[in-house]
This record gives sequence, C-alpha cells and structure tokens, in this order.
Amino acid sequence: MTAGGGTGEARVDQFLQVKDEVRSAIDEGRPVVALESTIIAHGMPHPENLRTALRVEELARARGVVPATVAVMGGRLRVGLEPAEIEHLARSREVRKVSRRDLSPALAAGATGATTVSATMAAAHLAGIRVFATGGIGGVHRGGETTFDVSADLTELSHTPVVVISSGAKAILDLPKTLEVLETLGVPVLGFGTREFPSFYSRGSGIQLELTVDSPEEAASVCRAHRALGLEQGILVANPVPEEHEIPRAEMEGYLTAALEQLDRAGVSGGDVTPFLLRRIVELSGGRALETNIRLVENNVALACRIARELAG
Repeated sequence: MTAGGGTGEARVDQFLQVKDEVRSAIDEGRPVVALESTIIAHGMPHPENLRTALRVEELARARGVVPATVAVMGGRLRVGLEPAEIEHLARSREVRKVSRRDLSPALAAGATGATTVSATMAAAHLAGIRVFATGGIGGVHRGGETTFDVSADLTELSHTPVVVISSGAKAILDLPKTLEVLETLGVPVLGFGTREFPSFYSRGSGIQLELTVDSPEEAASVCRAHRALGLEQGILVANPVPEEHEIPRAEMEGYLTAALEQLDRAGVSGGDVTPFLLRRIVELSGGRALETNIRLVENNVALACRIARELAG
C-alpha cells in the first residue's frame, strides 16, 4: 500500500519534485546551491525572513548559480521554490519544522514544512545537488550529556555526502562536544581562512581546528578527493561571519546565559528549544543578533556559490 492509498511500492519521484530550472542545471552540470527553509519559517521574524530568503536567491543568481530552496509542500519534497511559495513560508504560522525524522509523516499528511539542515541535506542528495549553504548547523546542546539532546544534523553529516557551508554551529550549543561527535563520525571540518572554529555570531570559539582551507579552489579539491574515494560523510566548511558584523564572544555569552535562564523558567524542550533561544538572543541584543544572522547567511551563500562553481568547473 502506498502513502497515497494505491497498491505497489511507492517511488521517490512520487514525493520528490525538483523545479525545472534546478533539474536543468543539475543535468547540464551547472552549479546549484541548496538552501534550507527553516530559517525562513522559524529562524527569523517577518519581514526580515522573506527579504533574506529572496535576497540570497538573487545573490546566487548574480554569481551564475541556481538556488534551490527546499521545503515540504502539498505532499512533495520540493527542491526549488517560486517567490510566492517562499512568501507563504515566511508569512504562515502553520508551517511544520521538518527534520529527516519528520519527512515521511509530513509528506504522507500533505503538510507544509520547513526543512532543517538534516532534511535539506537529504533532499539535496536525492536531487543530485552537491553544495548546501546554511547559517549554522545543530549539534550537542548544553547539558547534552544528561539530556541526550543532540541534533540530527550531526548524524546526517555522517552519511550524506553533501558539502555544507555554515558559520560553524549555533552558539547556543556545546561546541566542544559537537566537534567531538563530528570527529567520531568521521566528518571533515574545514576552517575557511581560519584555524579556529567559528561560533555563529562570533568569529571564534577558542577551539582550534586541524583542517583549514584558504580558497574555494582548495575546498573544492578536498571535496573531489572525498567523492573519488566514495566516502559517505558530508563535509562541513566552517566560514566565520565577516568581522564587521560579528558579536564578540564575551558579549554573546552574556546574552546566552540570560536566554538559557529564561529557557529553564519557560520549561521549553525538544524542537522548540532552538527557536526559543534564538528569539530571546535577538531581543536581548537589541536586534543586533538578527542583523548578524542575516549577514552570515549571505556570506555563507556567497562562499557556497564559489565552491559550487569550482566543482562544476
């Protein structure tokens, strides 16, 4: 029995819909960059979320790269959206947060869902897209040694061969434990122009990286070798936020401490933790964190485009 009620085995093309523009670029070997939609529906307030989502698509096209924003809509895993569909995600309050775990239930229910890093990676790989740009990956939450609150993004990176460009992991996480898990899972973490792991809003974290690259060409060379060996892991390219837009680590820790105290009092748990903390940090920073978030996403998309062009070339 298929999810749609018919008989026989369901096929991936019943649930995966790749936009014609994106499919043509993939088939012709032109550069494509995947983009997540959780940042639209749950990561930023309106109208900044809509402006940012449309802006990064324009940024990619201006660099000769086809953008492929991913979401779940109408019982399909959509790879590539129209502007009106992006606007719907930005305005609606009825959008599910969809991780890899949630993909099948959301598709079967015909729900509208914004994809996290793990779900977007899965969709990109299914569609044949090699490069994905995001803000920051999820990881091991603070206190994760007792709560076991660990993002599916780390597991996804361990078995989905997509290059992910991010500003490290979200600052609300336990960054040393996150990197330890990535090392255990065999995921290469490449510092782009840095020997220190970035912490989302801040350029550094105090954690040194063993692997670094200084150009898109170097990053693409690592990716080619990785693919040639048939290694199943993804590659994480850690790209620091531009210096003029960063929030210094010491200042950021003050906001984090206050946000975590509010989290405890509110009793928030599970998938609501990250959106709650990000909203509180924006409020505590007087809006500076939102501006930094926007700038680091744009910076990551720009780098992803350069790497995608190198790989296509």
